[in-house]
Amino acid sequence: MTFADLAGDELWSYLMERSGLPGPRANLGLMLEFARGADDDDILQAAESEDEYIRCCGIVGLGFILVRSRDKTVLDSLTEATTSASWRAREAAAMAVQAVGDSDPELLRTIIEKWARSTHPLTLRAAAAGICEPRLLKDKANAALAVQVCRDATEWIVSQPADARREADTRTLRQALGYCWSVAVAADPKNALPTFVSLEASDDTDVVWIVRENRKKARLRKVLET
Repeated sequence: MTFADLAGDELWSYLMERSGLPGPRANLGLMLEFARGADDDDILQAAESEDEYIRCCGIVGLGFILVRSRDKTVLDSLTEATTSASWRAREAAAMAVQAVGDSDPELLRTIIEKWARSTHPLTLRAAAAGICEPRLLKDKANAALAVQVCRDATEWIVSQPADARREADTRTLRQALGYCWSVAVAADPKNALPTFVSLEASDDTDVVWIVRENRKKARLRKVLET
């Protein structure tokens, strides 16, 4: 059976029944299967669904549509998903751009660079989480971009006044940087480590937290011990 064999309510019921929700983990495998195999019209409809799981399936699918079409409207929809109130939808947006990177690294970098210029902390978070994926950082251009995105997002936090730093969206960005740096450094220690180490000279409380959290990660400890 393929997703082309299902239509309308039958398709949505199939996804909901196998979603893994409510529960601790959504069915990510099915999400990717839908994103790869569904028709564009079904993906676009899913991305607007009121059901969280179906919406996430559609958001991931937007990445596959982008690879095929380079449609600006689709990119706008994916960018909008990065600021969703649903954390699952935000994760789906990161999954979507990573799927783009699997087949079109240049398009991945174009999207990440666009997101990294945003002034919305959740879109900045999507840029960092999207590019800081080990399988994508085997590409040297992606690895260099990951360091740049982490550095710029960290500097963005530092530039914010105290009240803005306490906002939930900014804390979410900080949390992502608490592991993204370690992924970027582990992928390309020679070029990334000096930039990360330079953060240790900062007495900014958020930068200190980011450095401390990354130093807890096994992947970074391995680099620092060599």
